[in-house]
Amino acid sequence: MSEHQQSLESFWMPFTGNRAFKKNPRLIDQARGMHYYTPDGREILDMVAGLWCCNAGHGHPKIVEAIQAQAAKMDYAPHFNFGHPAAFEAAEMLAAIAPEGLNHVFFTNSGSESVDTALKIALAYQKERGQAGRTRLIGRERGYHGVGFGGISVGGITNNRMQFSNSMIPGVDHLPHTHLIDRNAFSRGLPEYGIELADELENILTLHHPSTVAAVIVEPVAGSAGVLMPPRGYLKRLREICDKHDILLIFDEVITGFGRLGDNFAAQAFDVIPDIMTTAKGLTSGTVPMGAVFVRDEIYNEFMSKPGGAIELFHGYTYSAHPLAVAACKATQQVYAYEGLFQRAAEMAPVFEDALHSLKGEPNVIDVRNFGLMGAVELAPLEGQPGVRGAELIQKTFDAGLMIRITGDTIAFSPPLIVEESHIQQAVETLRKILRAK
Repeated sequence: MSEHQQSLESFWMPFTGNRAFKKNPRLIDQARGMHYYTPDGREILDMVAGLWCCNAGHGHPKIVEAIQAQAAKMDYAPHFNFGHPAAFEAAEMLAAIAPEGLNHVFFTNSGSESVDTALKIALAYQKERGQAGRTRLIGRERGYHGVGFGGISVGGITNNRMQFSNSMIPGVDHLPHTHLIDRNAFSRGLPEYGIELADELENILTLHHPSTVAAVIVEPVAGSAGVLMPPRGYLKRLREICDKHDILLIFDEVITGFGRLGDNFAAQAFDVIPDIMTTAKGLTSGTVPMGAVFVRDEIYNEFMSKPGGAIELFHGYTYSAHPLAVAACKATQQVYAYEGLFQRAAEMAPVFEDALHSLKGEPNVIDVRNFGLMGAVELAPLEGQPGVRGAELIQKTFDAGLMIRITGDTIAFSPPLIVEESHIQQAVETLRKILRAK
């Protein structure tokens, strides 16, 4: 083993084929604006916002300055029975842009923690209001809700579950996924067909009885499974069914939140308000790990209705509302507002859509789909070798100066909200050239 390979051996990398990567590593050393840079200075166009998270671009000076100033002022503050004023200020800022009625924020450190927190709040709420029999949770096939045991239990990505399949939390069922490629291929925006898939919730409730179900959790747009769009009317139908049976609806907006779809959150973009909403990623533009769970007033008030000053929810994290994360969160929200990045995303969405759909007809392209600044190009798999074509593409695009996200044989795009038309065209033409190469 070479000295260079040996220096990579100690780090067990997440969601990575470690042996393959360490034989041919894709290393990045710096980041500015829309680009990463390799240790030897080669420029890489970032068309995935790091990992769906760097919505304000890389190294924004106002965010960097805020983190640096906070580190110098106070490194850590506990939030068990103590409080840091900036944490309350950050919560107020977030409540101001949240969907109507979601005015209370519980801070976590990641999307995975946000999901497990949301599930625990849902279960505890049912018990608090005298519905202790409501213990069942319903997720969706091909859904991704992080990697905690709660998240992988309600999630529906097979590979994320199979190594731990004997340890899922009990009482979970799943809706069918919404990816009807035979009917909806090359849809621009929300696909036309599939609203009836929401009615499968009624069948699940008939099987288990509505009185046993605490909550339904879905991503408004399923990101990590390959950017799977909700059919027109689908999310509204889920909301109607949940209301009918007094079941909580949780939106996992870890990816779709903070401008990705051209609005504050997908809940506003699709005009469907959940009872609980999970976020992370764009919350701090990826600079410091942080998550936030937004909760409807009625849920929060149920916990606060107890007499006395006892702990209402026995849950929390050492690093909830960490001062550096709070500083990053506040500065990030200010950048979004001052620079109009959510509106900018909405304005760039048609340019992004046209560029992606220009790949229709290129070799092996079987679908293109998009909404806001979130899109995917799905490729036909090699016969008997699903995922191989995608794995090869991630190396080829990196060598050509482009960073993409691969899920199986699907290429996902989620550029920073500062993306320019020239960046979009560069990415699409780079991909086109690679697809056409033999």
